[in-house]
Amino acid sequence: MALLSDHFTVYVALHFVIIALLNFTSATLGRGSSSVLSLLQPYDFLYYSGVRSYFGEEWVKAAELLEKAIVTKESLFRVRRQCHDDCVAAGREAFNKLDFEEGRLWDLWTFDWVQQRAECLRFCIGHSVTPAGQLPVSTDIEYEFSSRNPYNFLQVTYYKLEKLPKAASAAHTYFVANPSHLEMRNNIEKYRRMEGVTEDAFQDRELENEKHWVLYDSAVQYEASSDWVQAAGKWKASVNETLRQTDECRVQCEVASQRLPEDRGVDSVDGVFEKAAALSLSLLSCRQSCVTQVATRPGRISSQEDFLPTQLEHLHIAQFKAGDISGAVQTLRSLLLFYPSDKDSLDNLQLYYETLGGDTESQVTQPAQEIVRYISRALEEKKLLYFGMENLDFSFTDPDLWTPEDVVPESLRDSWRAEKEKINEKIKEQEQKEEVDDSGFFAGGPVHQVGVTITMDDKVMNGTNRVVLDGVMTEKECGRILQLATAAASVGDGYRGRRSPHTPHETFEGLTVLRSVKLAQDGLVNQSDARLLHELGERVRNLLHSYFRSPSGLFTSFTHLVCRSAIAGDQEGRLDLSHPVHVDNCLLEPETNQCWRESPAFIHRDLSAILYLNDNFDGGELFFTNRDAKTVTARVKPSCGRLVGFSSGPVNPHGVTAVTSGRRCTLALWFTKEKLYRDMEREEAEAMWAADGQSVVKKDNEEAEGGATPRQERSEPSIEGEEQRERQGDRGQR
Repeated sequence: MALLSDHFTVYVALHFVIIALLNFTSATLGRGSSSVLSLLQPYDFLYYSGVRSYFGEEWVKAAELLEKAIVTKESLFRVRRQCHDDCVAAGREAFNKLDFEEGRLWDLWTFDWVQQRAECLRFCIGHSVTPAGQLPVSTDIEYEFSSRNPYNFLQVTYYKLEKLPKAASAAHTYFVANPSHLEMRNNIEKYRRMEGVTEDAFQDRELENEKHWVLYDSAVQYEASSDWVQAAGKWKASVNETLRQTDECRVQCEVASQRLPEDRGVDSVDGVFEKAAALSLSLLSCRQSCVTQVATRPGRISSQEDFLPTQLEHLHIAQFKAGDISGAVQTLRSLLLFYPSDKDSLDNLQLYYETLGGDTESQVTQPAQEIVRYISRALEEKKLLYFGMENLDFSFTDPDLWTPEDVVPESLRDSWRAEKEKINEKIKEQEQKEEVDDSGFFAGGPVHQVGVTITMDDKVMNGTNRVVLDGVMTEKECGRILQLATAAASVGDGYRGRRSPHTPHETFEGLTVLRSVKLAQDGLVNQSDARLLHELGERVRNLLHSYFRSPSGLFTSFTHLVCRSAIAGDQEGRLDLSHPVHVDNCLLEPETNQCWRESPAFIHRDLSAILYLNDNFDGGELFFTNRDAKTVTARVKPSCGRLVGFSSGPVNPHGVTAVTSGRRCTLALWFTKEKLYRDMEREEAEAMWAADGQSVVKKDNEEAEGGATPRQERSEPSIEGEEQRERQGDRGQR
């Protein structure tokens, strides 16, 4: 056993040498005679030059250099990928001649293969990139581009150049990866109100690297509406794109210039074998880290655990429900490669076999070959990395939960198990926090309005910070607002004119306070009805401010009169919802029980409310769930004057059942504790009344003048202007 161990150690060390020589040789690329002017320049130099021009207020030059830095980085990655693909077969013949006769481990053919491939890479990359452009960039530059800070500079630069659509696009691209940046959120709101800026301007310029997330989210949506054929297609596309993105990341690890061990701060690395091993382990660790990189959404700190296995689990269920049983068997067999003894998966496999009946050919379907290769490659790399941890004092954090225990050396298993336990405890803590509401609201305060009664409270509704109040409106008031909706609500209002934003079986109409006031001034609707719509918002705010014992002032964030109408003859066999389960101030991820407070969620919303206007329709019940979006905890039937109020955070996921006949109308309202996010449309409506010499209803911000403005994270200048506010799209109406 000792002799075998020694041979394995020598084998591993030589394996490290081969990989390291390949990468070290690649790191010295680009000493050809091509014209430097025609080659790709260092993108870090271009970026720093652009930043200097920015602070020198040389706006044209800054825009040119910053854009060139972004394009050059993308071009460099494409060149590396292309060279890798062109050179991957180089030396294949030499590699196939490796001598494995007894007593001989490697021979000169090995180094011939390494040399041929390295020479190919040297020539290929050197033909397109300057020697300086091939050097590793600093960790600071890596962070700047990973956090999308070039777009932070670009949005102000384009604003100064009065190129507003480009400024809006840069702002949006930066904000996607920095959703807590309040200053950029404010800038985006200003861009939306500027002339010449359309909704098409708000495009994520980095979307090419996020296609797997687009497909993932689309699959979740189809799954929520029980469209299993579409869901299966999207999940399969998401899996394939995840594998492609992972492969692209791994290629960049392999082809990019690697810093030598001494450049990485590694102490006591002497001799060619030690340096080769350290460099090789760094490469393998980089490849393994691609799992985490691909599984991390832009703007998030942590990755989604078990990202690929999770998608496979969703895929096989969708395939089964869509009737593709043989496809479900193959996908489930692929999933079992990650967790061979998982009971639920084994039970599902047995169910699929029983469903197939006598179809023996489908029963012996093998796992997808791309998953087999993925697992095999990952395990080989993990073995080498754990060997490095045990024998070479190398540090490695395994990104996968599925890693088999027998891959880990016995001497490391105790610490490995302890790390696994920490992860499990963290997951349990997150599950325990699910029912904790940190909104600052506390249900049970007094209700001062005469005639209003508490019909359902937290206990009855099986939740936290939920309430149903009856008697908030009279029948006459309901009739007036319904009449206003009939006369003035426009199709797709708040959803960019989309007639059926949530389901093809219903039409959606909406009306804001400001638009109703403008229509009243033009004599198209009754002035008193428009004022009643505004006053109802104040009535609801006062009731909920008292009942939920808000510790600070409460500002109205948005008010929307909305109606959903069932499309006649299009209701048979409906399994979808009028509004899918969601949370108002974060992005609900039911499969992980997470709710991410980031764009496009309205993270500033603190309190939500629905004021019902009628009940002469079928369906349309509001329901609350746990974070799994499946376990229903409470239901509320609509009726005139009934108000439902609840905190807007992750303790209150909710949806609306299908409206199968008739027209359901409600007044949807959201409130915030931040004055910064108050509804400017209401203030504009009040200003219009004041200009006409009419009395103005007391503004909600007068009671909350002491609300503090949040601190900004960066000091770059925000854009200027006091343009008139336009409505935002996709507000989350109910």
